[in-house]
Amino acid sequence: MQEHDLLILGAGWSSTFLIPLLRARRLSFAATTRDGRDVAGSKTIKWSFDPNESSNSTNKDNSQFSALPYAKHILITFPLTGPDQSSTLVTSYRSVWKGKDPGFILFGSSGIWTIDNQTCWVDRHSAYNTSSPRAIAEDELLGLGGCVLNLAGLWGGARDPKTWVSRVAKTKEDVKGKNSLHLVHGDDVARAVLAVCEKWEEAEGQRWMLTDGFVYDWWALFAGWAAEEEKKEEKKDKDQEPSQLAKWVYELMVEEDVKALPRGMEVLGRCYDVREFWRTFGLAPLRARI
Repeated sequence: MQEHDLLILGAGWSSTFLIPLLRARRLSFAATTRDGRDVAGSKTIKWSFDPNESSNSTNKDNSQFSALPYAKHILITFPLTGPDQSSTLVTSYRSVWKGKDPGFILFGSSGIWTIDNQTCWVDRHSAYNTSSPRAIAEDELLGLGGCVLNLAGLWGGARDPKTWVSRVAKTKEDVKGKNSLHLVHGDDVARAVLAVCEKWEEAEGQRWMLTDGFVYDWWALFAGWAAEEEKKEEKKDKDQEPSQLAKWVYELMVEEDVKALPRGMEVLGRCYDVREFWRTFGLAPLRARI
């Protein structure tokens, strides 16, 4: 069986950016989906992870991982939660490919840094919610020598942040409570994955926070997209009105004595500092700023 540079477990949205980049760099890869569908023009292996399978199984032919090829690095795009899932996946895969030592990369969530009394500036070394099921699985993977990429809000392709506003705020109180937003584009997620593979000695056993380096103010976005729906109609003689969200923002600016947007970092709450990732792996975001 062919040895690959990367095996993607769970080829979904992120793989629509990653697979074209792998092809462009002429790297060998394989990917799985639950239904074996094509993703980004590439065939995938029909496969799904069963966390209840014992990692101590001695019969590799019966393992759920026996259908998977070997790759130097394994990217896990689906959430692992709670204890044992990370160890089951890593140990079971390694038992099928004895004598091999692949590197495991897990997409984690930046939500683990949502804790009480968190400071304004947060980086990968800051305190996080260690009791979160996601964090428990991530810590377990780190203990096995894996790497965790804690991703912020994912956007690009079919994911357009402009379409989120009606879901995240429906009332003036909702708008008042919206502070910082952190994002990263699918192109930069793909570039980050390959950079981690290339500099595995820096990534092994480490957790990295990944955003595009901007801290967005939800109020500024609500106001900046005030006429987005009207623009779609493209009627030059239309007497346009700003969105209700934008009107609430400007009311709140008076009430909260906010002189201009975006608001200051001390007001926005958690602000992620991701400079260490981009510096360590010698990259700069390609799709920064929405």
